[in-house]
Amino acid sequence: IGIGGGSTLDIAKAVSVMLVNKGNTSNYQGWDLANKKGVFKIGIPTISGTGSESSRTCVIINSKTKIKLGINSNYSLFNQIILDPIFLKTVPKQRYFYTAMDTFFHSFESLKGNFRNPISDAYSEVSLKLCDEVFNSNQNIKTKINREKLMIASYLGGMAIAGSYVGLLHPISAGISSVLKTPHCLTNCYVMEKIQKYYPAEFKKYQNYKKSNNIKISYNIFKKINKNTICEIFDKTIIHERPLENYFGPHFREKFTLSVMKEIFL
Repeated sequence: IGIGGGSTLDIAKAVSVMLVNKGNTSNYQGWDLANKKGVFKIGIPTISGTGSESSRTCVIINSKTKIKLGINSNYSLFNQIILDPIFLKTVPKQRYFYTAMDTFFHSFESLKGNFRNPISDAYSEVSLKLCDEVFNSNQNIKTKINREKLMIASYLGGMAIAGSYVGLLHPISAGISSVLKTPHCLTNCYVMEKIQKYYPAEFKKYQNYKKSNNIKISYNIFKKINKNTICEIFDKTIIHERPLENYFGPHFREKFTLSVMKEIFL
C-alpha cells in the first residue's frame, strides 16, 4: 500500500515490480523492460496533481548516474486506488497549488504533442476543464468540491500521459531535479517560467492561475545555475527521448540542442 504524494506512490509501485523482477532497479528504468507482474498494490494519494495514482510509470533517480527515469510499464499500474479528497484538506495552499499544476502540465503537453490519440485527448480536455474550474473559481481553491475536482483532474491527467507522453517541460524539469535535487512539481513551475516561447497560451493561463490565487513562488533556484550546470542539466534532459520527440518530432536532437537550453536559462 502506498499512501502519500507522488514520490511515495512511485516507491510503492517500484517495490511491487522489484519484488518479482530480479536484478537492480536501474535495469528496468525505461520502456516496458519489466517482464513479470508485480505484487498487488493499492495507491492512496494524499495530495493531487502528479497522476502517479493512474500513470504507468514510477520515477526513480539513480544516485550514481544522477539520471531520473521511470519504470514505464503496465506492471507499474496500481491494481486499486482510493481517492478521498479529505486528505487534501490540510495540504498547505502553496504546495496544493504547485502540485496541482503538474496535472495541468500533463494535460496540455499531451494535447500539444505528436503522439496524440482520441482517448488521451479526452482525458486531457476534461482534466484541463476541471483545473479551470478550480483555479478560476471565485471560491477558495481548497473547498470540498474543488478538492474533489482536483483529485479527478489528477487521475485523468495521469491517464492522459499513460496513453501519450508529456512534452518539453517535463524532460527539462527532470534534468534540473536530477542535478539540483529539487522537488518534481515545484521544479515544473520553475521551468514553466522559462518556456513561454514554446507554450505561450498555457504560460498565460498559468500566470493567471498564480495571480488570481495570490500564489508566490520563489525562483531563486536559477541563481544556482551557471553554464557548467546547464551542460549537466542538458545531459540529463536529452535522454528523455520520447517526450522530446512528442514535442519536436523525430529530429528533436537537431531542434533541441545545448544552445537552445542555454537560451532558455540564460
